[in-house]
Amino acid sequence: MGPMGTPGVYAFEAIGEDLPLLPLAARRALDVLGRRMSLEGWLSLSLPDRQLICHAGTKALVGADLLHVVDSSLPAPHAMTPATDPDETVPPDTLVAALGTSRPLETTVWRSLRALDRYALVKYAARADKLAPAYDEILAGERTMPVLTHLSASGEAHMVGVGAKAETARRAVASARVTTTPATVAAIAAGSVAKGDVLAVARVAGIQAAKRTSELVPLCHPVRTTRAAVDIELDAVAGEVRVRATVEAVDRTGVEMEAMVAASVASLTVYDMVKSADRWATIEGVRLEAKSGGKSGDVTRPRERA
Repeated sequence: MGPMGTPGVYAFEAIGEDLPLLPLAARRALDVLGRRMSLEGWLSLSLPDRQLICHAGTKALVGADLLHVVDSSLPAPHAMTPATDPDETVPPDTLVAALGTSRPLETTVWRSLRALDRYALVKYAARADKLAPAYDEILAGERTMPVLTHLSASGEAHMVGVGAKAETARRAVASARVTTTPATVAAIAAGSVAKGDVLAVARVAGIQAAKRTSELVPLCHPVRTTRAAVDIELDAVAGEVRVRATVEAVDRTGVEMEAMVAASVASLTVYDMVKSADRWATIEGVRLEAKSGGKSGDVTRPRERA
């Protein structure tokens, strides 16, 4: 369901609620009817008429009764040879090749798709940047294996496009721990470690790391960080230094990586400052604890994964 309840407008098209561009559903309807419409002609139609054309494009068969609406545009559309929909029995080889192994398309799945869905996939077979998000949305309920969003349709690594996403408040919390000896933890608490104040340096290192995550992790986007904090708890009995990093931002993508990088680098800094006392100290359990904001909303680590 698209803007203002318009059927057939995909989310990946990122078309506004007033339909300022021709969605794929409208393009299919026009192709089947044998009409080529300019953007000026499209915008000359009322919004209800544009929605009607989109709705027609979602149907198995596009009725010729729609022509009186299509031909009322100004300027009038150009007549052309009506197009036929892609073969519903088997996906084209060119499409399967374009999708690659990272986004498989089985014949049984292809046959279960709507005519519009098949049209959209074939339309973007030569556009890797468009094909991947089209596949991910159209086959969201058909996949049996998760899709790695950082892979293009041909299996190459790329930075995911987030320009169409809304800016929201984002927050992520990550943790890690340094396992060492009780004596080393006691020295950290007493401030007697040779290199100086372990906790203060580790906090600053974690905050700095959060701000530079996009420079360290190749496919991460730079984000507008609004807050970064690193809290450290000492447990002398268990011989553990527990690190908890919280990062907040207002942006189009989450800050999970920023929080985990902050926790990781803070832990590495603890190790660096205590290695003269315990070279076998171990960094363990770097993990995401919770995140909020964006499409998935508030998420916390499930109990069974704790």
